[in-house]
Amino acid sequence: MADRMPSARMQSGALPSGAALEVRDLHVYYGRAHALQGVTLRLERGVLAVVGRNGMGKTTLCNAIMGLVPAASGSIRVHGAELVGRAPHTIASLGIGYVPQGRRVWPSLSVDEHLRLAARSDRGTWTVERIYETFPRLAERKRAGAAQLSGGEQQMLAIGRALLANPRLLIMDEPSEGLAPLIVEQVVLTLRRLADEGEIALLLIEQNLGVAAGVASRVAVMVNGRVARELDAAALAADQELQQRLLGVRRAEDEEPIPPDQPLPAALLAGALPAAAASETVEVFQVRRAGPSEAPELPAPPPNVYSIARPPTRWAATAAASGESAGQSQAALSEPGPPPAFVAAPIGTLAGRAAYVAGTFDTKGRELAFIKQCLDRLGLRTVTVDLGTSRKPSPATVSAAEVARHHPQGAAAVFSADRGKAVAAMAEAFERFIATRRDIGGIVSAGGSGGTTLATPAMRRLPIGVPKVMVSTVASGDVQRYVGPSDICMMYSVTDVQGINRISEQVLSNAAHALAGMMTHQRRASTVEKPAIGLTMFGLTTPCVQAVVRALDGRYDCLVFHATGTGGQSMEKLADSGLLAGVIDVTTTEVADLLMGGVMSAGEQRFDAIARARIPYVGSCGALDMVNFWAMETVPERYRGRNLYAHNPNVTLMRTTAEENARMGRWIGEKLNRCDGPLRFLVPERGISGIDAPGQPFHDPAADAALFKALADTIVQTERRRLVRLPHHINDPAFAAAVVANFLEIAAPAAARVAAR
Repeated sequence: MADRMPSARMQSGALPSGAALEVRDLHVYYGRAHALQGVTLRLERGVLAVVGRNGMGKTTLCNAIMGLVPAASGSIRVHGAELVGRAPHTIASLGIGYVPQGRRVWPSLSVDEHLRLAARSDRGTWTVERIYETFPRLAERKRAGAAQLSGGEQQMLAIGRALLANPRLLIMDEPSEGLAPLIVEQVVLTLRRLADEGEIALLLIEQNLGVAAGVASRVAVMVNGRVARELDAAALAADQELQQRLLGVRRAEDEEPIPPDQPLPAALLAGALPAAAASETVEVFQVRRAGPSEAPELPAPPPNVYSIARPPTRWAATAAASGESAGQSQAALSEPGPPPAFVAAPIGTLAGRAAYVAGTFDTKGRELAFIKQCLDRLGLRTVTVDLGTSRKPSPATVSAAEVARHHPQGAAAVFSADRGKAVAAMAEAFERFIATRRDIGGIVSAGGSGGTTLATPAMRRLPIGVPKVMVSTVASGDVQRYVGPSDICMMYSVTDVQGINRISEQVLSNAAHALAGMMTHQRRASTVEKPAIGLTMFGLTTPCVQAVVRALDGRYDCLVFHATGTGGQSMEKLADSGLLAGVIDVTTTEVADLLMGGVMSAGEQRFDAIARARIPYVGSCGALDMVNFWAMETVPERYRGRNLYAHNPNVTLMRTTAEENARMGRWIGEKLNRCDGPLRFLVPERGISGIDAPGQPFHDPAADAALFKALADTIVQTERRRLVRLPHHINDPAFAAAVVANFLEIAAPAAARVAAR
């Protein structure tokens, strides 16, 4: 990099009025996945860094600003000009430069050809000559092809290419990604000089906090598609506790080692690999901890057996003869404790089930084919499904065109020129396609953020318990938007899913073997014979739910879900999967976040699974007096004058008004009217949360009364559906007793009908 930065100013003169960048309440969706959830930030001048873990929505924010993905709602203004709805080339012409993640240089063009192609004229402040002066290394390599450049040289080229548009705003997505520390330092130096020149405002997207703090004065932290905090960069860099809380940053020395006396996990045994036909004898290995002088080696397994492959070197294994059949045998630990709850299921007993390998075969064909070959060698039947949107000929069992036909508007809705819309449409088509298949024994996919967005909605559609493995470049960050309430196993790809190398070969092989292990080793039936019920709880309804659990624990397996959005989704997913005998939905607070824009919404589908499952349901108004936001400064401007309560430094609660309560009452009532199963909805008239009581900050009888009236006016009461009003606070023991009594009243007849069948 250069030791100095030229100081020429933009020939166009002073920058236009208005902030360099202003984003307000921006929402972006990929199909049903809510990628950006009300993002708001402002960059007057200088540098603003946006940091966060993988999968938080940082790249989506860049793509939305550049018009590469459509905004569902919100505003993006650059120096006062609205960008939403404009085409990418129009946005670029307004003086916005973009350095994308991964650099994306053209391999077939030389350095000089790149720059000459990007230069719009010789009259701008940034010319090809100035780029060579800024980056002397590019001048030395000007005749070299881009594919021959190092990662650092490619990053220089990508920055130079963007600067040649003479931008007033430069957006840089992960400029330090994949670079050696020395090169990262040089990139930081260049960005500082750009900032010091004052010609260009910089929006810096970074996962490397050191880079962000070294360049920017302010840092915005993205969490789950939202800007959770904006604060001084130096303060964040100096506060390790704050980094851990906001970014999940943790030092290696803080990790706890595995205790030497910890029993070997039974799940290790679930990786046993089928080596031959289903009817052959199974050799079972007894596993014990290796002593310091023992060689951790397995005896050579005889042919036609299952064996545990490549045990960790810290374990030793000895053969244990077994005369049991493959379907009956199990591996036993010599350590104290219960035996593992997995039983080998020979390939022939999978009842026609297949391992589905899905992904974009037009871009990830080699990697997906590698997974298929691994599964083929293990003896599993495989079905490959192409999710590509390029219309290229497909080598997959099920072509992309066949999948696309399952879209409600047909294949034409999938194969559009807009890549973002095409991906969203293909994801919806694949979700509908997967629901028609009856031979799915498990599913595996591999890809980047786009491939993950394509595959995971269909995985979520499958019942709990069906093996699901997603190898993804975004799996090391927050994966809630991909996993949701399902049991998807996310595996970080380490390297990009691009080609077969020593790392990707191991990771993809592990994914295939993990899927095979889950498919061929079926979980034993639970030793808990009591029927399972789902309960929802919040910190401010805990006394009620705990009392209900104590009363019912002898009869039911009580599964308590934290009502934070995903909790409600997870409970209803289990109801849809037929795994719940009933629901006690004391805490319906997720509705408040849905309707008022809080951060813990369970979505528009809340209560829909209850209607489909028709299982006994007792609900209540728990914590509908509050809307959840992150730290106080993240509360939207329109709510700043409201009754706000700091639940903790990271969570702020807003009291709902009478009008909002009436709206929630009508919404819940309409949902409950669609439920045909036995249903009771209990109303605690003296308060609906721990801070909605006399003397507490959210005590507001008028607001509660509006909620109760709307429920009473909306719910159509029948013999099976009743509204019960009680003169208690939600955390009173008497209210918990009423919840239990009402549930037992409606659950007993339902249980009798099941027993009769």
